[in-house]
Amino acid sequence: MIVATALLAGCAIGPDYKRPAVAEPPTFRGQATAEAVSFADAPWWEVFQDPILPALIQEALRNNYDVAIAAARVQEARANVGVARSDYFPSLDYGVSAGRSKVGPGILGGAGGAVPNASNFYSASTTMSWELDIWGRIRRLNESARATLLATEDARRAVWLTLISDLAQAYFELLALDVRLQIARDSAAAYQRTYDLFLDRLNVGVASKLETSRALGALGDAQANIPQIESDIVAKENQISVLLGKAPGPIARGKPMYEQVVVPSVPAGLPSTLLERRPDLRQAEQALVGANARIGVAKAEFFPKLSLTALLGTASPEISMLTSGGATIWAVAGLVSGPLLNAGRTLGTYRATVAQWEQARLQFEQTILLALREVSDVLTRLARLSAAETAQDMAVKALGEAVEHAMDRYRQGLANYFEVLEAQQQLYPAQNTLAQIRQNRLLAYAQLYRALGGGWALTDAQWSGQGEATTK
Repeated sequence: MIVATALLAGCAIGPDYKRPAVAEPPTFRGQATAEAVSFADAPWWEVFQDPILPALIQEALRNNYDVAIAAARVQEARANVGVARSDYFPSLDYGVSAGRSKVGPGILGGAGGAVPNASNFYSASTTMSWELDIWGRIRRLNESARATLLATEDARRAVWLTLISDLAQAYFELLALDVRLQIARDSAAAYQRTYDLFLDRLNVGVASKLETSRALGALGDAQANIPQIESDIVAKENQISVLLGKAPGPIARGKPMYEQVVVPSVPAGLPSTLLERRPDLRQAEQALVGANARIGVAKAEFFPKLSLTALLGTASPEISMLTSGGATIWAVAGLVSGPLLNAGRTLGTYRATVAQWEQARLQFEQTILLALREVSDVLTRLARLSAAETAQDMAVKALGEAVEHAMDRYRQGLANYFEVLEAQQQLYPAQNTLAQIRQNRLLAYAQLYRALGGGWALTDAQWSGQGEATTK
């Protein structure tokens, strides 16, 4: 019987998992040519060439709360795999009881009437039970538990990768705020010099009150931007502190924003390898594997279960007789059980698991399309922003020269105050626009690393930074 059971268990009921056909274009949209090498192959400490940012990332990977929560979920899933595996083996339980009663046996399990004398009863026993996995129900349960474990491990890697990307983006935004603050201070200083010049000319009767008032208004507007940007810097530092898992505080800076490494294009690799790189795609596929296994579990419920039970122990009215051979009790039983009539509950459960598998399949396919779109969006943005920065940099230089020419013409009496203020009011917004474009390029750089599944070949120790020195 055991041999036959083993043979039957080798062919578990339910479908074996097969990856559904998914969209795999030859190249990403926005990718010039397909490359075998990918930006995602590089470890995170080589991607961000900054003396401070890698240290911040390493600190965040050690102390971030989302990382700790994800690690705890992995431990939970690993423990549940052990729980599922235990069903393969017999379970052995024990029981010890002692009682004293003065009541006779009743009817249908109820208490009976009183008896003349009280009696004692003592027992000690061990019970073994074992469900033979004839139809592979337990095997499918274990398959589902393993898929859940792998999904939580991929979810943890997704948390790591998202944390690195979010921290890098917040750091670059902080550097951009530093640039904007400097632009605001420079513009306030320039408007102050312009106002002083107009005021001096007003005092000697060369300029009018109108141009002096206009210059003062521009100065006040520029000065008002400074405390707002300073407030934004504090808020961004607080955001980074939370990502680092510590109380809000100042954040050290490395290279200034315009000295950060930005390349116009990076190798994206092949779209077909995205499934192996991105942890969220692997997580979605493991959810599909688990849903597929649960179909087998639900299908096995239609068939009978075979369970073996055995009991061995002693029972006696005297505790001193428990060790004598005459007090030994034992029992062996086999049980075949299965559904006969339950108003469609078993069938409904099976249909529900099939519908859950269909949902998991659709979510898996949708996640792949969203990943392809995300990579395409970032690749296109990164390429276009390079040209935009070149054009905007040219505009800033030209407007800077225009401010100088306008000021010289005003001093010589060849231009009015409108030319000076207009040139200045065009220059400083253009400088802010240039800073915004450079910030967007840096953000796209970090977003592309996450979209491609960066660091996919790193071990867990390397992800946390413990293996960084060895790798180098």
